Amino acid sequence: MSQQGLSADTRDWPKALFFVALIFSIFQITTAAFHPVSTQVLRAVHVGFLLLVVFISYPGIGKSQPWQPLAWILGLAGMATAAYQWVFEADLIQRSGDLTQNDMIIGVVLVALVFEAARRVMGIALPIICGLFLAYGLFGEYLPGELMHRGYGFDQIINQLAFGTEGLYGTPTYVSATYIFLFILFGAFLEQAGMIRLFTDFAMGLFGHKVGGPAKVSVVSSALMGTITGSGVANVVTTGQFTIPLMKRFGYRSAFAGGVEATSSMGSQIMPPIMGAVAFIMAETINVQFIEIAKAAMIPAVLYFCSVFWMVHLEAKRANLSGLPKDQCPDPWAAIKLRWYLLIPLFILIGLLFSGRTPLFSGMVGLALTAIVILGSAIILNLSSAAMRFVFWIALGVLCAGFFQLGIGVMFGVIALLVVICWFVKGGKETLQLCLHALVEGARHAVPVGIACALVGVIIGIVSLTGIASTFAGYILAVGQDNLFLSLILTMVTCLILGMGIPTIPNYIITSSIAAPALLDLGVPLIVSHMFVFYFGIMADLTPPVALACFAAAPIAKEKGLKISLWAIRIAIAGFIIPFMAVYEPALMLQSGGVLDTLFVVLKATVAIGIWGIIFTGYLFQNLYWWERILGFIAGGCLIMATPLSDELGFGLALAFMLQHLWRARKLQRLAQDK
Repeated sequence: MSQQGLSADTRDWPKALFFVALIFSIFQITTAAFHPVSTQVLRAVHVGFLLLVVFISYPGIGKSQPWQPLAWILGLAGMATAAYQWVFEADLIQRSGDLTQNDMIIGVVLVALVFEAARRVMGIALPIICGLFLAYGLFGEYLPGELMHRGYGFDQIINQLAFGTEGLYGTPTYVSATYIFLFILFGAFLEQAGMIRLFTDFAMGLFGHKVGGPAKVSVVSSALMGTITGSGVANVVTTGQFTIPLMKRFGYRSAFAGGVEATSSMGSQIMPPIMGAVAFIMAETINVQFIEIAKAAMIPAVLYFCSVFWMVHLEAKRANLSGLPKDQCPDPWAAIKLRWYLLIPLFILIGLLFSGRTPLFSGMVGLALTAIVILGSAIILNLSSAAMRFVFWIALGVLCAGFFQLGIGVMFGVIALLVVICWFVKGGKETLQLCLHALVEGARHAVPVGIACALVGVIIGIVSLTGIASTFAGYILAVGQDNLFLSLILTMVTCLILGMGIPTIPNYIITSSIAAPALLDLGVPLIVSHMFVFYFGIMADLTPPVALACFAAAPIAKEKGLKISLWAIRIAIAGFIIPFMAVYEPALMLQSGGVLDTLFVVLKATVAIGIWGIIFTGYLFQNLYWWERILGFIAGGCLIMATPLSDELGFGLALAFMLQHLWRARKLQRLAQDK
């Protein structure tokens, strides 16, 4: 196993780690399908498995393999905390808030292990932030002024964090143990089955031969991959292996290539229908159906990717970069014809989500169907006639249809039957092995998400216990009474600073619990206020000095992460504009007004993003003069603001900018021809 935690290929893992990860996935699938345990026990065992996997795979210091005796002691201690919650569940409920000595020991061990596991997986930044909140809970009574709270005993803090559902076992952990794990598994199965190849071939066939084709392939394939991975940094590492070298080969600068991949991959988290893990946490936090989040995100996500596409196109024109020869690009429809069956579970999952079914139900059905399709396709390869293949798929469809009458057990029965058949047919054992590795991959990808969700429970627990959120919200409200724009800037800066060292999920959870309520009190609609902090949590992974997505792209692009980051924030300019526009014009997220209001604000956003794309690239038909950049910047700024006459002024300046630039470009063209 490579000495980087879980980063090695699962085929190189020690057997013990492989089997622990496999049992973890099986436990999660079983509890999602049949609900054999209470939600509290589910959360506790989920965290227990996370701790066990982390401690037996991540070293305490350095990059060598962890010392196994200590690793297993720590890992099994983590599982013991889960066992304690399970065995003494009834007793813990009865004496809620009145901890025994054993309860205290288990609680302290759990808190310490979660902090240490997070440090090993994500570095020191998030544990330090959570540690400051923990210290505030313990010692905040000694602070001066409004920050002082009434004081809480050590046992009250441990009770809040380690028992009940407002600490380590809070809403983020519940979402991680249910929706997120299933969707990660779903993505892992599709990845193992060749979905990455399908998406890249499709994107290559459609856009590879266009102006700046390789970069456009990166944008499209990353957006498509986001529908199954839901993780920006994971997206960079998977699709970036193919797209970044391709862009460099066709003349794009290394930093630009890395920036395009990082920007596109992070954008996949806001791209419906599936989006990133944060979307599920948001739906649970504000108690709305997931479809409402997806609907609100739809137009901004399309604008975001149109903006990235536009920037790529302008940079290609500026540098005179052509696409690949058409005969070197695969046929996009042939790629779909070859792997069309992989799209079935994806479309059914999307249909279920948008029909109002819960993410848990939709994810379970999608996962089961993916396994059936993968196993079924392995068997079909052994059937010679097209008629027999058709009959086989129809029979599978009829069997699966029985699920709606008889429950999820029918699907498990079908999977068991297909596993037995695969054992005896040619190529079947390799497919079974692929499914095993997909289960283990799912557990691997769930670890950083799950540990982050558990640790930020410290912040949620302390915030709800002490009421510090209302104090912070008071400061933002005081600023916002005079100027909403200043409140938005303050919230944005908070998100970007927090994002310097922590992933999007904890960033969103922290800022949504502290800043989003203040925006709501200032009249910003509920979903818009949460989407605002969600957007800037994502943008934090692109902004220097600690841009996680850009640093993930750095070794592939063979360029400094900082240089990539400086390009990424230019390419992702729409990500900085759209949240502000949505606050002033909620119709952009379908939260107010009618169809005409939405169409008007989309037009405004398109023109603003288009103009700013031109000024940040510095090129349209010709290189821009400095005064043209200033004119374009003011035009875009006027369209973003929602003050009297700003729209008219913005459209007027945008028209003047375009007309004079077109006139100047034609004049230069004529002069060149006369020579």
